Amino acid sequence: MNVPLLDLKLQYAQIQEEVEQEILRVSRSQMCILGKDVESFEENAAKYLGVKHAIGVSSGTDALLMGLMAYDIGPGDEVILPTFSFFATAGVVARTNATPIFVDSIANTYNIDPKAIAAKITEKTKAIIPVHLFGQAAEMDEIMAIAHKHNIPVIEDGAQSFGTQYKDGKFAGSIGEIGCFSFYPSKNLGAFGDGGLVTTNDDVLAEKLRQMRNHGMYPKYFHKFIGGNFRLDAIQAAVLNVKLKHLEDWHKARRKNADLYRKYAQKEGLEIANNVQNFINSNQIYLPEPIYAETGINNNHIYNQFTIRIARRDKIKDYLSANGIGSDIYYPVPFHRQECFSYLNNPDRDFPNANMLVSEVLSLPIFPELTEEQIAYTVEKLAEAINIT
Repeated sequence: MNVPLLDLKLQYAQIQEEVEQEILRVSRSQMCILGKDVESFEENAAKYLGVKHAIGVSSGTDALLMGLMAYDIGPGDEVILPTFSFFATAGVVARTNATPIFVDSIANTYNIDPKAIAAKITEKTKAIIPVHLFGQAAEMDEIMAIAHKHNIPVIEDGAQSFGTQYKDGKFAGSIGEIGCFSFYPSKNLGAFGDGGLVTTNDDVLAEKLRQMRNHGMYPKYFHKFIGGNFRLDAIQAAVLNVKLKHLEDWHKARRKNADLYRKYAQKEGLEIANNVQNFINSNQIYLPEPIYAETGINNNHIYNQFTIRIARRDKIKDYLSANGIGSDIYYPVPFHRQECFSYLNNPDRDFPNANMLVSEVLSLPIFPELTEEQIAYTVEKLAEAINIT
């Protein structure tokens, strides 16, 4: 049996006719960049996320960069972020010539540790970037309390979490001063290429961000500040408008698939680790939790990835691959070990959880069209791998 990590063709088959009609309509209009389609998507996204302003931009990376630029962050400034994330989170900080300050993650959610944030704040700290990793919201109550205490803006990296709710109906990307999203095709809400979104409830910030995405220009050919070419294409907005209508159904399917993984893990007799700090023995696995362990509150995970933790990860990945099952490692190298950040001289001992995660995490197929038969087969082979390797 073949179980791909992701198969976007199956999703496309559901919406092909509507998407192609929209692409043809935009093509015939020759309104290629920004315009009414982008405005329509921005309105729909803002309504969905419960924010005042949603601004379509060129990518999730550019969304993060714009967030930093909006606060004029640059040389001499520090920005706190997790060491365990996709490279863009750290890369944008370095691009502003500010200093990225890496902190450790929480072992069971993989998200940034608020206590580690508090310990790293200095008079140079100009922003905090929590990442809602793999589709699960970071601990925003604690993070916002720390930020408000020190009057530091929070720029949420929601690249993997469009549609993730935190508490009280609040969505990831609507809690901090700025929210940033990616619509890379593999995301839960993916475009037909690169695309992104910046959100805010601040009218002044929104106006600055709208100008910033078009070289800081307003009115035409007049520039009060330097921005960039961060505009969203109309075709991407049209595609996203179609997909947004299906997003909640796709999230339900991903959550159902996550429950099936748990069901078949029990059926196969896999030993689920309760102590996420250290595995008691090498035959245990850790599965993403449907609730926050500390509070018992539903975390509304949207499972952009279904990421387990397991010993002998690389050998088990190879066994799954040999049996036709796709998987991937997000992410094998934390920022503090990246060569490009060696100048920061971060001691490895400061990141015990992240160091464990990078050697144990493995993401399994979770896309909405995945069948129960494929999930059962994946868990069967996972159990075999644990017993053999």
